[in-house]
Amino acid sequence: MKQHDQRRALHEERESCRHALGGLPPFTSESGGRWYKGTANAIYENVNFIEYLDPNYVLILSGDHIYKMDYKKMLDYHIEKQAHCTISVIEVPWDEASRFGIMDADEDGRITEFAEKPENPKSNLASMGIYIFNWDALKAYLEMDANDPDSSNDFGKNIIPKMLADKNKMCAYTFEGYWKDVGTVKSYWEANMDLLSEDNELNLYCKDWRIFTKNRNLPPQYVSDRAVVKNSLVNEGCIIDGHLEKSILFSEVSVEKGAKVCNSVILSGSVIEEGATVCNAVVMEGVRVKKGTSIGEENGEHVYLVSKDEIIKE
Repeated sequence: MKQHDQRRALHEERESCRHALGGLPPFTSESGGRWYKGTANAIYENVNFIEYLDPNYVLILSGDHIYKMDYKKMLDYHIEKQAHCTISVIEVPWDEASRFGIMDADEDGRITEFAEKPENPKSNLASMGIYIFNWDALKAYLEMDANDPDSSNDFGKNIIPKMLADKNKMCAYTFEGYWKDVGTVKSYWEANMDLLSEDNELNLYCKDWRIFTKNRNLPPQYVSDRAVVKNSLVNEGCIIDGHLEKSILFSEVSVEKGAKVCNSVILSGSVIEEGATVCNAVVMEGVRVKKGTSIGEENGEHVYLVSKDEIIKE
């Protein structure tokens, strides 16, 4: 009876993990901690946890990309193709292809060649950093990679090329829709500005595909009678007494009288003081832009990152 109860408890715990979202921090021990060495190492360090869940397939995602995707469709494609690994790809402009890991695939979608940021790309199918692996195959290659002292422990540099060289069946799943890598300040700024365009594909107001976040239940935003607000997203708790145009304000931002904010992203708790001007910028949390300060140019090509300590031009 006791053994039966233990098995039942294990099953229930396993099922709860399957329907939960949690975080696994980098490895720590009595001697201290260490950061993950690469994208592949981040998964390898958590092999025991994945083994505990006993999956057939594992979905690997990058944390700094913005898009909407039904992963079930990609999994169905992976199973249909009987692939060892399926990589989601998207067509990018040819002049930008050298910035990405590029896949070359045959008519059946089987990947024949992979090049990490090639100077002369043969294809414009860029890896989105979204992978589905058969778990037994992935585990084997993670273990081989961990034992290779010359490896960068990276999916794009090591795991994918090695699996391809070993003739594993690897397929490309073509994604059509909005996708943005926000690994730089400028790309993060661009992704926010995209939300303000008329043909915005993400559509935050779509009731069929809602985007959830933690709501702090703050008071509604206040816009004074002398304020000007055009083509902007304004979150809860904001107070607008100045000029706001083509910008996104996170919660509890204050734009004081005579201040102007345009083409900018202002994070929570920041204050743009009276008479200050902020253009083409990302203002970090809790920053106070002092009275009369001018940052950026309305039609300039640079983007500015504004923190409490410094202003960085990109």
